[in-house]
Amino acid sequence: MRRRSVSLLGLAGLLVLPLTSIPQAQAHPQAQPSAQERAAAADGLVSAGKPVTASSVEAAGLEPARAVDGSATTRWASVEGVDPQWLRIDLGATHTVSRVKLTWEAAYGKAYRVQTSPDGSTWTDIHSTTTGDGAVDDLAVSGTGRYLRVYGTTRGTPYGYSLWEVEVYGAPTGGGVPGGPAVPFGSHLRPYTAGTLKPSGAQATIDQKVVEYYDKWKAAFVRQNCGNGWYQIISPDADHPYVAEAQGYGMVIAATMAGADPDAKKIFDGLVKWKIDHPSSINPNLLAAEQDASCKSVNGGDGATDGDMDVAYGLLLADKQWGSAGAYDYKDLALKHIAAIKKDELNPTTKLLKLGDWTSSGDQYYYLSRTSDWMVDHFRAFRTATGDTAWDAVRSAHQTQISRLQSTYASGTGLLPDFVIDTNTTPRPATGQVLEDPNDGAYWWNACRTPWRIADDAVTSGDATSLAAARKLNGWIKTKTGGDPNKIAIGYKLNGTQISAGSEAAFFAPFAVAAMTDPSSQAWLDALWNKMLATPVDTSSYFSASIQLQVMITASGNHWVP
Repeated sequence: MRRRSVSLLGLAGLLVLPLTSIPQAQAHPQAQPSAQERAAAADGLVSAGKPVTASSVEAAGLEPARAVDGSATTRWASVEGVDPQWLRIDLGATHTVSRVKLTWEAAYGKAYRVQTSPDGSTWTDIHSTTTGDGAVDDLAVSGTGRYLRVYGTTRGTPYGYSLWEVEVYGAPTGGGVPGGPAVPFGSHLRPYTAGTLKPSGAQATIDQKVVEYYDKWKAAFVRQNCGNGWYQIISPDADHPYVAEAQGYGMVIAATMAGADPDAKKIFDGLVKWKIDHPSSINPNLLAAEQDASCKSVNGGDGATDGDMDVAYGLLLADKQWGSAGAYDYKDLALKHIAAIKKDELNPTTKLLKLGDWTSSGDQYYYLSRTSDWMVDHFRAFRTATGDTAWDAVRSAHQTQISRLQSTYASGTGLLPDFVIDTNTTPRPATGQVLEDPNDGAYWWNACRTPWRIADDAVTSGDATSLAAARKLNGWIKTKTGGDPNKIAIGYKLNGTQISAGSEAAFFAPFAVAAMTDPSSQAWLDALWNKMLATPVDTSSYFSASIQLQVMITASGNHWVP
């Protein structure tokens, strides 16, 4: 698919007004404890330090994690002047909840509800009031769930909602969590390889920035068009309104953001239904590459490898997150999709990915491969899921070519070309236009993703080959720009000559993951992270916005391999 032309992204600043200081009220006098309250006293504090998300954050230093950190001097605050707002705590497993203590700052909730949920989607009120007056609300409640949410509907002041601390008391039930994610966003249950950098700052702040960007991405690109229970990721900058690449991005993102977005599973299932209802005309276990505004597959309805790789990976993530006993058997769908990729999108001779299921032996594209499809961590996941050692050989073949292309054709830069030709003899960068553009042999609108894809494997596996490739890219771009991410151009020849001026997230964001692999690149990583934070979602480009979001997910420590 041809990428869109350059668009310059502006910077957006947020003016945050300070909250007027108001003396904190004294706690309400408590009545004699009831039998329920005395029973609750036997339960332990189960919310301390747990993953927490919120509908908004007023400013840096007021992140949601501050409300469960056990400190009486730190707090969460929502944006000012907006109802409703919420704070959600993931208790990690199903708990009975007997007591909730809310210590409000001056900005309190007049009308609010305390709710529990088994899955972060369906909520049950365990306390509700329209007459809140701030200070301390020490509530005896009775509820069960993995998630607890304080949901404010009417502010008690012109400001927002602000809580010094939320304390949840209860006990684990010992049961499972039907429908709840096993690796909720922000839980960091899958740590990266030792020595991997992350952006400077509090982890909760970093996670919250990802959630905020995700919410804007979701509003811009997630759709429910044409009915039929479908969800789609719209692609305004592609040749058609819906392309497989975008749907693959959406599935990976939705499964990863489970726990931060209560609707993650619903969105994912809608994307699964879209995949099932739009099969490739060549292999029905793959996804047709393009759909028109009427949601009908076009241009032959065949498959595209880039989208199929992420669809299969997303299904594996979903199986680990939610299990496969629900409406869709994610694991079965994933295994069929992986087998279809192996059969029709992998060249059996070279063990390199083809462009799609539409190219076959004897045609001009059979020994052509796109470097941005070389997703090494996906190959590892396919090997684990299937037990098929062929995926080890596939991974090795792609890693060998990454190293060879870097050393032979880009020894000073480490850059990869969009397309590689002659994969059956001596693989080399495309000469001229072979599929999309005269720059098919350059680091252009496809290969711009390779620093992210290579480094995703480096940070999660610690693989020496992936680390070396990522560090080569990182060392060159850091030197080339003098440590200024604003100088990352739009495209380069493999020798490092700039192709186009301007700044685009699809080009600057992926280098942040490469920077994570180099212990001497903390300042450079921070500069790239801050560049991303200053770059608003480009609502005209699912491509750049989806790449930046997935880079931010990795940079925040939330990417994991199923």
